[in-house]
Amino acid sequence: MRALLIAACLATTAIPAFAVAQAPAANTAEHAAYEQDRNAILSQVGDFNVRFDMRETVNFVDGYEPLAPKTSGGHEIVRIVHDTGDRISLQHIVVMEHEGQTMVIKHWRQDWVYQPASVLTYAGPNTWTLTPVSETERAGAWSQTVWQTDDSPRYGGVGKWSHANGMAEWTSAPSWRPLARRDAIRGPVYDRYLGTNRHAVTPWGWVHIQDNHKMQPAQGAEGDLAVVVHEDVVNSYRRFDGFDPKPGDDYWAATQGYWAAVRDAWDAAIARGNGIRLQEEPQAGAVTGPELMSLAESVQAGEISEADAIARAEALIRSSTSR
Repeated sequence: MRALLIAACLATTAIPAFAVAQAPAANTAEHAAYEQDRNAILSQVGDFNVRFDMRETVNFVDGYEPLAPKTSGGHEIVRIVHDTGDRISLQHIVVMEHEGQTMVIKHWRQDWVYQPASVLTYAGPNTWTLTPVSETERAGAWSQTVWQTDDSPRYGGVGKWSHANGMAEWTSAPSWRPLARRDAIRGPVYDRYLGTNRHAVTPWGWVHIQDNHKMQPAQGAEGDLAVVVHEDVVNSYRRFDGFDPKPGDDYWAATQGYWAAVRDAWDAAIARGNGIRLQEEPQAGAVTGPELMSLAESVQAGEISEADAIARAEALIRSSTSR
């Protein structure tokens, strides 16, 4: 119920000009497919036990040894931020126990737009750009834009949902992505990924599958890139009622107004520059991460007013971005 109330409150959030979409006319075959797609996207909402499984498989640079598999997991809730039909936003929040204390961490956000005119894509270190989507490419397709913990951009791609062979699965075209923290903190030889992204609904929840090439500038070929190693990622979200989601819902209820304003500030910065430049650093991703996350915690704790936190967040985003 709390998630439904939150979604209702945020349903009037301003729609960025670069994300305009339009649902198909009712009572058509296209509309029936569109509703199937929507149901698949919304099936990702709920309470989950999550397992992250990341494996470098084949090296393509002599002397590079693939890393040992990395696995982790925990509990995560996924809630609707807004749903206007052809635009759906889902927020992930980690709820974990550590030494007898419950910890809540705002995690990634995924935004879905039906038949988008453009999508925000990663364009290399510290740079994202609004990329037009042709009429042919966007027909019947959905973009998925993924945002970091502080709602700064991570990556975006366009693909179509398939409902054949007894399963619902969305597959993106290959898209660029910045390094994840798990790699960035190691000072790796590669500096970006080229990945194909899939979301598939399962009987027990859903799965997020990545097929990644980890890339570096090619030796002796200025401007070119070369594959260092291939990586398979399988992130499984299994519905689970063995933990208390209330701390995550309480956090979201207390900070939703602040985060709505933060999203608006990022959208405005992106619209101004037809994209954005933003410094990244290994520990936190975007340099804005630590302060924006800390301000949200202070809002929840009653240590700062929401209005003051928003003003500080907007100023930080303005000072940290360029195009």
